[in-house]
Amino acid sequence: EVQLVESGGGLVQAGGSLRLSCAASGFTFATYAMGWFRQAPGKEREGILCINNIDGSTYYADSVKGRFTISTDNAKNTVYLQMNSLKPEDTAVYYCAAVRGYSGTYYPRYDYWGQGTQVTVSS
Repeated sequence: EVQLVESGGGLVQAGGSLRLSCAASGFTFATYAMGWFRQAPGKEREGILCINNIDGSTYYADSVKGRFTISTDNAKNTVYLQMNSLKPEDTAVYYCAAVRGYSGTYYPRYDYWGQGTQVTVSS
């Protein structure tokens, strides 16, 4: 059974940092691309970062470039999202997802999804 379990969300003040983790199981992690997405109330799901575990290539959305970093630990089957200089507009539910044979953040392409973790940034 495929599982993606996010953790690390919470409440943080503007300018602060958080690190989200996503533990994966049930598929061959090293052959998939992993993405981070977020969805704020009333807004569409936004793809913000992707890393391809096969070649290490990454994609960053402009909205998070220079502030957020994606990384993986293939030994632990875990993908991380380091978020720095957080802004109130970063408030959303954050999801990790996995896809094979694709690199990017077009969310309909993704095969597996976690349940999400809430990140709230206060001003």
